Amino acid sequence: MIEVKKAKDIVTFKTGKLDSNAAEEEGKYPFFTCSQETFRINSYAFDTECTLLAGNNAAGIFPLKYYKGKFNAYQRTYVIEPIDKAVLDIRYFYYYLRPLLTGFQQQATGATTKFLTLKILNNLDVWIPKIETQKKIAAILSAYDDLIENNKRRIALLEKMAEEIYREWFVRFRFPGYQNSKFEKGIPKGWKVKPFSDVVHINPKEFLEKEEEKPFVGMESLSTNSMYFEATERRKGNAGSKFRNGDTLFPRITPSLENGKRGFTMSLDEDEVAIGSTEFIIMRQKELTPEFIYLLCCFEPFRTHAEISMVGASGRQRVAENCFSFFLVPTPPSEVLEKFTEVISPMFEQIKTLCKQNTVLANTRNQLLPRLISGKLSVENLDIQFPPSMLNDDIA
Repeated sequence: MIEVKKAKDIVTFKTGKLDSNAAEEEGKYPFFTCSQETFRINSYAFDTECTLLAGNNAAGIFPLKYYKGKFNAYQRTYVIEPIDKAVLDIRYFYYYLRPLLTGFQQQATGATTKFLTLKILNNLDVWIPKIETQKKIAAILSAYDDLIENNKRRIALLEKMAEEIYREWFVRFRFPGYQNSKFEKGIPKGWKVKPFSDVVHINPKEFLEKEEEKPFVGMESLSTNSMYFEATERRKGNAGSKFRNGDTLFPRITPSLENGKRGFTMSLDEDEVAIGSTEFIIMRQKELTPEFIYLLCCFEPFRTHAEISMVGASGRQRVAENCFSFFLVPTPPSEVLEKFTEVISPMFEQIKTLCKQNTVLANTRNQLLPRLISGKLSVENLDIQFPPSMLNDDIA
């Protein structure tokens, strides 16, 4: 039997007290804001198991998260806890809210930035099955999320390894055989120092039929912490950036550049050309290889160089493309680049495989979620094994 109750009767809505700029580098505790990203901070105000919901959609959506442990929160972030744990499992409530996020966009108040008020949230109808059923539903869905998070950790490790290898070979010049190399003016003999714009195709030309549908990628599809992205829609037309597999997407606009957004194209069909935001700068292989280009674009001095060149009104500044003529790149011989590709390319392929696995896992979870919540897929008589994340004391 499923009861329907108002949210105000089963949960409490608290908020954080901090401004969004209170985040601290390498902080000890998570700091939750209205951003999809989780920041860090050195103080905590909460030590609980809860669902966290953004109170505004400054990030374009209302980010929703589950957490158990010590943390701090922004003043517009709702910290949601059950009034009675015997009535409501908070992880079940987290999954219950996930399909409702799109609807929140229509209900929220405000013009440019939308706000979720307590009036909206308190009056939300919540389906409440027996607590044992709630826990089983949460266990099934959490198992998928645990697999996804495990893959994300593997992806992050692979990306860090690739970035470290890049720095080892091309910043510290400790590439294979460096011991036998002679150095002239600080770089290995046989290498040449060239402007970035001379060794990379920047915004290469592509001809596309206007009436044909093509994959489209917006700035929101790029991540601040991973290279992989997929086109989420198809559009007609030929305006905007144009790119192929192997191209690097580099944001030209603030704050996307400062936030670390970037992307490496690897999800298109062979010879397929996609279109994207006009705020992408496309970088394609010329003398440098695709892997080298992408990892150089992750290199902090390169991004800082682009940031310094930004011009325009505050809040809408853009990278001046001619800045790439003034960024000098120690360019290695082709045999060194080929060896680098042999080492890095399998890492990129593994990242692609793991990301595709996550897409399948997420789609399966999303298909199961409404059927489980509605009771169409009954779990009452199932013997559910709880995933590790529901047994641990500290879940991030």
